Amino acid sequence: MATDSRPTWDQYFMSIADLAATRSTCLRRQVGAVIVRDKRMLATGYNGAPKGLQHCLEIGCLREKLAIPSGERHELCRAIHAEQNAVVQAATSGVDISGATIYTTTFPCSLCSKIIINAGLVRIVCRDGYPDDLSRQLLGESGIRIDVVLGDNSLKTIDLRGEQV
Repeated sequence: MATDSRPTWDQYFMSIADLAATRSTCLRRQVGAVIVRDKRMLATGYNGAPKGLQHCLEIGCLREKLAIPSGERHELCRAIHAEQNAVVQAATSGVDISGATIYTTTFPCSLCSKIIINAGLVRIVCRDGYPDDLSRQLLGESGIRIDVVLGDNSLKTIDLRGEQV
């Protein structure tokens, strides 16, 4: 295999986040996340109902029933987000994730952003946008580096400092 055909580390870990997303049980948006430090995976997560509870695939989507737009009223959802699940997985396994990078298939919401900030993560690599202005403001204030994966798999660092809600 030629060296130039190998994925970069960012492409490699984003593809694992994509794979994690295939486990999602959300009817609206399938999200996967991987937490990495020093080129080693520390934890993974995907969005779905809390452990032992029925999934939206089984009982339907509360957010759809209530006609809640994307990016609003996060508390009215059965699912725990992929980023939250990855942080919880690390915590329950006793894995320190401070100083790590999180790869997530969607830009984090404000709830996940607050958890990412408090967990001590220093970089986010994400693909799709998410309509949450508060998240952008919080991440801008935090100084966490954010790299967005573009359509050609290149990365663009975005600067959110100074953004206001």
